[in-house]
This record gives sequence, structure tokens and C-alpha cells, in this order.
Amino acid sequence: QVQLVESGGGLVQAGGSLRLSCAASGRTFGSYSMGWFRQAPGKERVSVAAISQSGRSTYYADSVKGRFTISRDNAKNTVYLQMNNLKPEDTALYYCAASQMPNYGLAGGRSYDYWGQGTQVTVSS
Repeated sequence: QVQLVESGGGLVQAGGSLRLSCAASGRTFGSYSMGWFRQAPGKERVSVAAISQSGRSTYYADSVKGRFTISRDNAKNTVYLQMNNLKPEDTALYYCAASQMPNYGLAGGRSYDYWGQGTQVTVSS
């Protein structure tokens, strides 16, 4: 089992940047594929980025492609989401998630086994 704790959210003006971190417990972090999801008020949770166990493969939603970068440091048991050129529509609660299965693209929430508690990102116009 793995526990996930997100951090790095906050309030930022449009055009600004934030870096989210997700720290994982356990010794087998490198065996999990990871994803970042977000949920805006009144909307469904959606996948925004995913990364393979090794970190060699990354996947992005069209809405964030070119602005967000997912990465991981398996030695530090941490996955990151660098968010640049933020827009008001990026405002949401952001979650990281871990899957025991390999990923080959963005996948829905059902593909993930463990979730963090979320970190709020608010982008003002």
C-alpha cells in the first residue's frame, strides 16, 4: 500500500506558475505508474497528466499540453507537476494517484488504486 500527500497548491495570477509535489510512502514507489487529476467545482474529475513507472513516458490532456510537465524522482518517492502559463480555467482541486498497472496513456480514475487528499490551485484573472 502507498500513501500520497500533495503539496504546492495556492493562489496565483493568470500567466503564473506553480509546481505541485506528491510525496509517496513505501519502498516500491518506482513500481507505480502515476497520474495527476483535477476536479473543478461542479465538474467531474479529469486526468491531466500521467507518467510511467520509469518516467520515460509522459502523457497529457490537450488542455494542458505545452504548459504542464509531469516528472518523477523515484529516489525521492515524489512525482511533480510543473504548471506554467496558468489560466483561470486551471482552477481546481488537484490530486495525485498511483496505479499498480503500467500506463500507456491517460487513464480514468478507475485505473488508479491510491489517491492523495488533494491540493487547491486557484488562478485569478
